[in-house]
Amino acid sequence: MIIETNSPQETFEVAKKLAGEAKAGDIYALSGDLGAGKTLFTQGFAKGLGIDEIVNSPTFTILQIYESGVMPLFHFDVYRIADIDEMDEIGYEEYFYSDGVCIIEWASMIEELLPLHYTKINISRDDEKGFDYRKIEIKKV
Repeated sequence: MIIETNSPQETFEVAKKLAGEAKAGDIYALSGDLGAGKTLFTQGFAKGLGIDEIVNSPTFTILQIYESGVMPLFHFDVYRIADIDEMDEIGYEEYFYSDGVCIIEWASMIEELLPLHYTKINISRDDEKGFDYRKIEIKKV
């Protein structure tokens, strides 16, 4: 599925709606260049789960846990992972195979750890179509 948005609010709403379909154990693997909107997408997703906390990218902590919604949200940002073994140190499997939902920014960096089935989301910009234009490609793997 391909969705095109023309404002941050539209991108937020796409993610919020997608969260309404989420089930415990789902994993959403986000990719896109710096500034493409991965964190904004995650913020919308969190809102769709009923999470009212401030959602920021856990760039330095790698994992942020939000438990105030209809189910836990485990928000990973693996951009700064230097070695895949760091994911073992975090205990990623505990979160991947849990009663919550995982969103992973920069998921391509840990692709070999992803389960057989997950949802791949690529967010891309096209400045010729406008500064706020985003193409969001959603594919179940």
